Amino acid sequence: MSEASRPGTFAPLRHVLFRNMWLASLFSNLGLFIMGVGAAWVMTQMTTSATMIALVQTALMLPVALFSVASGALADMFDRRKLAMIALAISLSGAAALTIADYFGHITSWILLLMCFIVGSGTALLWPAWGASVNEQVPRDVLPSAVALNGISYNVARSFGPAIGGVIVAVAGGVTAFATATAFFLPLLVVLYFWDRKAEPSRLPPETLGRAMISGYRYVMNSPPIRAVVARTLMTGLAGGSVAALLPLVARDLLHGGAQLFGLLLGSFGIGSIVGALNVGRLRAEFSGQACVRICALVMGFGVVVVALSRYSILTGLALLIFGAAWTACMMVLNVSVQLSAPRWVAARALASYQAAVAAGVAFGGWGWGALANAQGVEQALLVSAATMVISPVLGRWIRVPSVEGLVDGSADALADPELSLALTARSGPIVIEIEYRVEAHKARLFYAVMQQVRSSRMRNGAYGWSIARDIADPELWTERYHCPTWHDYLRQRNRPTPVERELHTRAIEFHKGPEPVRIRRMLERPIGSVRWKEATPDPGAGVTGPMATQVGGP
Repeated sequence: MSEASRPGTFAPLRHVLFRNMWLASLFSNLGLFIMGVGAAWVMTQMTTSATMIALVQTALMLPVALFSVASGALADMFDRRKLAMIALAISLSGAAALTIADYFGHITSWILLLMCFIVGSGTALLWPAWGASVNEQVPRDVLPSAVALNGISYNVARSFGPAIGGVIVAVAGGVTAFATATAFFLPLLVVLYFWDRKAEPSRLPPETLGRAMISGYRYVMNSPPIRAVVARTLMTGLAGGSVAALLPLVARDLLHGGAQLFGLLLGSFGIGSIVGALNVGRLRAEFSGQACVRICALVMGFGVVVVALSRYSILTGLALLIFGAAWTACMMVLNVSVQLSAPRWVAARALASYQAAVAAGVAFGGWGWGALANAQGVEQALLVSAATMVISPVLGRWIRVPSVEGLVDGSADALADPELSLALTARSGPIVIEIEYRVEAHKARLFYAVMQQVRSSRMRNGAYGWSIARDIADPELWTERYHCPTWHDYLRQRNRPTPVERELHTRAIEFHKGPEPVRIRRMLERPIGSVRWKEATPDPGAGVTGPMATQVGGP
């Protein structure tokens, strides 16, 4: 796409639904940061332990790491609007309970962490459903801009939320900050309630939660671009999580300030985040994804060094602004890479894997940097974090961030169900698929290379136990074999490939020679002793061990 024809950053706001969602989510994000600031500062007043103070950030982010995969599966299985409303209700109840506990003087360190964990659990359920629903609110050509705008909303809240939270805590106390956060969750709940979402009906029932989580895991593990993004996101979160976790201690111990200063420092970070979000499109246009992440890591390392050594509030604020710009640009490059690499059927699960990596990095990194600060001091912990960030680009030699130029194709046209001679139910299985190719000997290496790509395609779309074998008595005969857990899982698997993957499967079939097409055999695997049938079923043994169908067509 040329620069002239590229949609502007604010183009998605022309769409009423997205604009309303965006404004409401801005309030929700503001509420999250106001509550976070209030919780962190209240904890600072209750204890001098660096570990306990850092655990506030861990309590908010750990649920995202723990539950994002399940949340992503739920968002792909059910109505994302209803799921987002339930998630907001959970966060709202946690914030309301924290308000009540503080108002009546029953708040303790562990109650504070528990309520933060509940709010974080709602966030964990919300983010995959919210992120994956963006492509339902805007046309595909402005999706990258919509993703960037959502990042801007989050970082506008990061800029002003902490400052607002700091003022509220200083003037009216933590209970008012918690009550404000509770109220700010409401607008998005109202907008979601009135969203007339048009869900695309599926001709198959949804997967079970466990099966959906396994499908998402298989997709990520067999998709090299997404796997690389998740790994780099986790490493970046681990290295850079020190800033969010230790910033209350930077304000209190290194700069000898109070809640107002803490809020202003977070505001500096947020303003930098807005700068990074507004310029991420230009950064992606000038550099590859790998180069973007490398540059941002070096800039973040420099910013953390300044924060560690500075004893002047203005200098620390400038360093946090630089760090915030680099952090957000890095995370948005990784975010967009995931969203543009995953087809719609697994979009929420792929996005959840990214979000889980961010949260796991920040949560476990925050706990680790807090423990180090407790033992060695805040300055030393930050310097070690900076060193880790500076050397992290070395990972690029083995784990490269993909450069995604365009949107991934949607699912290809649905295939007709295979003809059956054996009565099956949705849970019949496992299903075994065998495809026989006849390939000329001098093309064997090329065919094998293509089949390795076919393997990844089959596996990420739901197959398991894939193998390719060559007949030792007839070297031109090759047999591809793989399994699907049940009959419905197989029907899903064969209809999930994108047009690009279908083209790959066609390339494999083109190696086949001879007047007869490739032979496809679909079988119901039944070990001896596991066969079950009703008394009224005629001829119960027929076809149990034989092929279900042999026909020409898509596997």
